[in-house]
Amino acid sequence: MDWLTGGKTGEAKRLIAQLADVTKRDVAARDLIGLNADAVPALLEALQTRDLNLLAIYEQILARIPSASPTLIKTLSTAHPILRARIADVFAISKDKTAVPALLDALQGEYFTVRARAALALGKIGDARAIQPILKTLKDPEDEVRIAGCLALGLFKDPSTFDNITNILLDDAKIEVRQAAAKALGHTQHPKALPYLMEALRDPFWWYEREVQADDLFNAIEKMGAVAVDPLIAALKDPEGTVRKYAALLLGRLGDARAVEPLGMALYDLHHEVGKTSAEALVNFGVRSFEILVEAMEHPEMWIRIHSVDVLPKITEPRVALVLLEMLKDPEREVQRHVIEALGALKDKRTLPALQEIMANRADRELHGLAKAALEKIS
Repeated sequence: MDWLTGGKTGEAKRLIAQLADVTKRDVAARDLIGLNADAVPALLEALQTRDLNLLAIYEQILARIPSASPTLIKTLSTAHPILRARIADVFAISKDKTAVPALLDALQGEYFTVRARAALALGKIGDARAIQPILKTLKDPEDEVRIAGCLALGLFKDPSTFDNITNILLDDAKIEVRQAAAKALGHTQHPKALPYLMEALRDPFWWYEREVQADDLFNAIEKMGAVAVDPLIAALKDPEGTVRKYAALLLGRLGDARAVEPLGMALYDLHHEVGKTSAEALVNFGVRSFEILVEAMEHPEMWIRIHSVDVLPKITEPRVALVLLEMLKDPEREVQRHVIEALGALKDKRTLPALQEIMANRADRELHGLAKAALEKIS
């Protein structure tokens, strides 16, 4: 029967070659799956490709051949580390619980890439036997393994792991690992994870020049949904301005009506960025925030007025143009500048005469230029 096996292996290689052709891919994939175990040797060889797009296809096909598992499990402990890591990826797709013992062994292996992929596969499979071994990866010397360990634990959504993940979120030396911990807690969407995330929000580590990286933390809190609203409203009174700013940002994202009034109060925060972020957050509530923003325009502090002026064009309300035209009379030149720019952003033709009058005054070159730019946007 050797000739028959060789024939099927040859057929498998022919079909694998066709996977590179998008017009033949679906049929070739179906036929490879139909070959069952006879396709596995050729697919294992194909897994060593450098083409990551084709690699993903090979992994998907192997994951759909149940009879491939014994060979994959054996190869997981003997092959080159790159191939072993990719086999772990296959099990992450197939979620085959028969692979758990082999993946647990791989979790203790010499090569960090294999340890990381094994952790992620175990998280995807979701077998509780893996929780304690994965917890140990949070102390792994390699960043990639700690990241994988966090993400894997997040998939279990087990509150008993939240303390461990939070230790990483608060204490790990690498920002990428902390980001993974935030993602993990957010993925659980478990109410018990929220206090840990709020604790991280108050961690100065995220405050200075790290707002882009902190977005993973913001997304995690946002995933908590309505349960996060009251703690975030309370955070608007935090002693730290950055915490208040982040709370305003998140309340705007969540869009819960309970936040409108507290954000209206936060408009008057003495911390410039808090007031600005609160105004931007209120925009997400549409017309409901119109009166609040208009009222803030009467405040004696110039920047509070400016924050409202800047965001009003984003609210669909017929009275916005009239309010902004009235604000052209503001005694502060800086406010006038922002109003002209806001009128350009609004693109309401009712404001044309006022802008044309400002542009006609060539003696004031700055406002003339701003009015001209605004008119160009409207017309």
